[in-house]
Amino acid sequence: MSFTILGTGRAIPEYVLTNDELSTMVDTNDEWIRTRTGIEERHICKKETITELCVEAANNALENAGVTAAELDLIICSTMRGENLTPSQGCMIQKEIGATCPAFDVNAACSGFVYALDIAAGYFERKRVKKVLIVSMDNLSNITNWTDRSTCVLFGDGGAAAVLGEGNDLLSIHITAVGNDAAIRIPHGTNSSPFYEHEEERAVLYMAGNDVYRFATAAMTNGIKKAVEDAGLEQKDIDCVIPHQANIRIINTAAKNLDIPRDRFFCDVQHYGNTSSGSVPIALDEANRSGVLNKGDIIAMCAFGGGLTTGSCVIRWNK
Repeated sequence: MSFTILGTGRAIPEYVLTNDELSTMVDTNDEWIRTRTGIEERHICKKETITELCVEAANNALENAGVTAAELDLIICSTMRGENLTPSQGCMIQKEIGATCPAFDVNAACSGFVYALDIAAGYFERKRVKKVLIVSMDNLSNITNWTDRSTCVLFGDGGAAAVLGEGNDLLSIHITAVGNDAAIRIPHGTNSSPFYEHEEERAVLYMAGNDVYRFATAAMTNGIKKAVEDAGLEQKDIDCVIPHQANIRIINTAAKNLDIPRDRFFCDVQHYGNTSSGSVPIALDEANRSGVLNKGDIIAMCAFGGGLTTGSCVIRWNK
């Protein structure tokens, strides 16, 4: 037994930061950003906390699934940085939605949603759960260097959730990690210990763009190939690809390297930018609610991110 996806839901900050407004902050412009990334706008937290967004996404997914918080057996939150070091973001979600089940966080950066699916699959296989809530949410605006035009144009805040139930719709899943802190890194920031002898670094994102691009294009291509092969399928059998929404060039390059028509790749990067672990489930929820997905469709999902991590899977859509 693996699982089936019962419902999805997303939560996005109200404030929209357009390319034109961003160009008043750093030396860039709308055309430069669009042609290199495909991004037109992104949502940024002003009034919202990450806990509030997690709870909104969770409740939207529960409603879509027709499941109550009391029915949940496990909550997994994928995030790079919750509101507190402790309690975990998962525990705060549990408290706010009124659940009573175990809850914890997982940090696999942009691959977090697929990592969480893999963890959940193990619980279902051991018959430890019947209903699982996954919430993938990141607030990247608070760790973005807003003076660095090469990175600040890429990221946005937000995320989404999925409710899983018993079933056999996970056809394959593959996760990887290659330890690397040179391509992408976010230091912890201030250290309060008077005994610490190392130099402190700002808690902002550092990224070697060219290295990440090469890694990402290979990761998406190889990840989808691997997941499809492990599912015992051919690429032509995939009805919809939901890729990590990091950069339209990465998605287009992967599509050229695969035997899956480009029009089967679902893209919303233009509206959200890269929301890290929230990226894939936001797109999944959009595809779900917009009628793109039909019952019985075979979906491939693929993500890549800091770590360096990757996650890819093939799922049958049965909602």
